[in-house]
Amino acid sequence: MKRERSRSEELFLRAAKVVPGGIYGHLAPAGGLPGSFPNYAASGKGCRFMDVDGNEWLDFLCGYGSSLFGFGDPEIEEAAERQRREGAVLNQPTERMVELAEALTERIDFAQWAVFAKNGSDVTTWATRVAREHTGRSIVLKAKGAYHGVDAWCDPGFGGRIPEDRAAIREFAWNDLDGFHSLLKECGEEIAAVILTPYHHAAFGASEMPADGFWEEVESACRSRGIALILDDVRAGFRLHDGGSHRAFGFTPDLSCYSKALGNGYAISACLGREEFRRAAREVFLTGSCWNDAVAMAAALKCLELGPDRGVVEKLDQLGRRLGSGLEEHASKHGLPLTMTGPPAMPFPCFEEDENLYSMQRFCESCAEKGLFFHPHHNWFLCGAHDEAAIDEALVAAEAALAEMAREND
Repeated sequence: MKRERSRSEELFLRAAKVVPGGIYGHLAPAGGLPGSFPNYAASGKGCRFMDVDGNEWLDFLCGYGSSLFGFGDPEIEEAAERQRREGAVLNQPTERMVELAEALTERIDFAQWAVFAKNGSDVTTWATRVAREHTGRSIVLKAKGAYHGVDAWCDPGFGGRIPEDRAAIREFAWNDLDGFHSLLKECGEEIAAVILTPYHHAAFGASEMPADGFWEEVESACRSRGIALILDDVRAGFRLHDGGSHRAFGFTPDLSCYSKALGNGYAISACLGREEFRRAAREVFLTGSCWNDAVAMAAALKCLELGPDRGVVEKLDQLGRRLGSGLEEHASKHGLPLTMTGPPAMPFPCFEEDENLYSMQRFCESCAEKGLFFHPHHNWFLCGAHDEAAIDEALVAAEAALAEMAREND
């Protein structure tokens, strides 16, 4: 049974008159489940949110990963409100900027400096420019299908782009070390940087973990050739390891980029780097009127404190395993070939022989009818507000959806 959507549809019609597309980017209805997902949210608390039609959702997207501790965490909101009373965006940075840079460089083992912005794209693009300034080279290598932001060198769209935007970008398939070494040979001394996510989490497909030796080989090749190794930890940062995802996979980058979970919903991003990249970092211009927002920085400081105190990495791994094993078990019982991919804290399920994602869409559509927000095209996220009861609630709804699919297939 479809949930109430009248207010959501009304708002979308209003938006379409004043906003290109009504809703754009990854939040556009076509990117999820149009007709099943709400167009607009109203409020969020913990691991649940309410839409504008009054429907409650048990959430496994968590603001596309921006909520690590759950919506409206009291301790984070208290820290943000305390700073808000003093000021958010002033003429100069506040002491919060210094404190946050100190906290991050203490937490991230290889880093001696940090800079801040608002969005993941801000810092991934800036990091590639720092690498070019440092090396005096131009080419950047990335994995095919990897998402690093909305700038022209890496965005997944086509509008407004010209060939020159990607003239210095080369791609190789994730885990394909032969392809990687071919590019090293082909591009020679022109490679400034390799930018990669800690594991491959492209949309519209299974997540891929690094093969044995992948990161060791990439890091070694970069070190021997003077190539900057950039870690895009925007999506996974602080979900897989308190000290950054490179610690979970056993390698060390030169520059690393964070956002999403860093502020638990407050807009902030950061790039951290090795000492030898400090001069280049000073030379590459980076600024924004609101990028020294002290409220977001206060929230980020509290997030860094709470992560280890609450054991959030271990908790998300445990709950993610409970969710994943439960889904696979229920699917198997109903004769459906579902496999979980990616880390348990950031899972993405896949059905065999489902290249058009029809089965995944049907499963998530059925779950949506039961108030469960499972995204059909994007990896999911668990947060610190989930508990065993929430996972079990989700598994009950998911089993009912899988049973419906099995009956449809008969």
